[in-house]
Amino acid sequence: MKLIRTVDAEGAVLCHDITQIIKGVTKDAVFRKGHIVTKEDIPVLLSVGKDQLYVWEKKEGILHENEAAEILCRMCEGPHMSRSEVKEGKIELRAECPGLLKVHRGGLRAVNRFGQMMIATRHGGFAVAKGDKLAGTRIIPLVIEEEKMRAAEKACMAETGGHPILSLRPFTHKKVGIVTTGNEVYYGRIEDTFTPVIKEKFAQFDTEIIDHEIWNDDDTKVTASILKMVDEGADIVCCTGGMSVDPDDKTPLAIKNTGARIVSYGAPVLPGAMFLLAYYTVTEGNNPRTVTIMGLPGCVMYARRTIFDLVLPHVMADDEITAEDLSSYGEGGLCLNCPVCTFPNCGFGKGK
Repeated sequence: MKLIRTVDAEGAVLCHDITQIIKGVTKDAVFRKGHIVTKEDIPVLLSVGKDQLYVWEKKEGILHENEAAEILCRMCEGPHMSRSEVKEGKIELRAECPGLLKVHRGGLRAVNRFGQMMIATRHGGFAVAKGDKLAGTRIIPLVIEEEKMRAAEKACMAETGGHPILSLRPFTHKKVGIVTTGNEVYYGRIEDTFTPVIKEKFAQFDTEIIDHEIWNDDDTKVTASILKMVDEGADIVCCTGGMSVDPDDKTPLAIKNTGARIVSYGAPVLPGAMFLLAYYTVTEGNNPRTVTIMGLPGCVMYARRTIFDLVLPHVMADDEITAEDLSSYGEGGLCLNCPVCTFPNCGFGKGK
């Protein structure tokens, strides 16, 4: 810092807040630290009794908070994001399109361990809408050593493999096939109340239902139905019902017999423990495509939020889910069935 005359301060950067007090009117900062003084600011500064100012003195190897903030932003910002103007060492990132936000936790922690700087994000693995705030970055002091910022950036990139901490995967259009199973529905003994729920979930995304079939507990028919929908161009096939371990529940067997790669039968989520996820590869010339097949347990029909709500945004963003991903849902995988559901603004599905 250095002390200068206010009349000579044009272009200088303030090192502290300047408070204006007008009895009965205001008591607040008229200028914040980091503000760059303009010619028009000088009469205002003089009016609040500031004939002299402490301003930032540029030194080799020392970065102003706004310069350092640009480095933090660079570590975070991926495609499909927009950033705010830098202000008081802070930059915010927002989504430019609907999609799935992913956060590289190792990279995030690598930066936040350094101190004097911070990156705060919303929880990764969830859907965001266009315009949603994704992250805020800030330098804590007015100035910081350039060497420290470069070290933080190096540590972050080592964790992320050179990629930004944040990535936003846009949702894509999906064709959906639904196979409803169960003797009770097939023979008209009860109304099919499962399919409307599934259609409502898909309606929240850019999807079209291209086929829907109802079958009894005959695994060969269910297998054939799944494969038919795949041939019709389905990107997703959902099988509802018949997912328990009871001998007459054949849906898991039917999915297995398609030849699909089973990722997991079971997930550490309540409701949704009997969920099945599989991927079926279709070879079409030089452009193979992957179809997501899901076996949905009965809880999806009656519970407000389940494993299906956690997995579906990943499917819509072409983000392949692994068994390790599913296992991570254990912490936070217990829905508390709150009287007023606030998902996703709650702990459901949010592990470490």
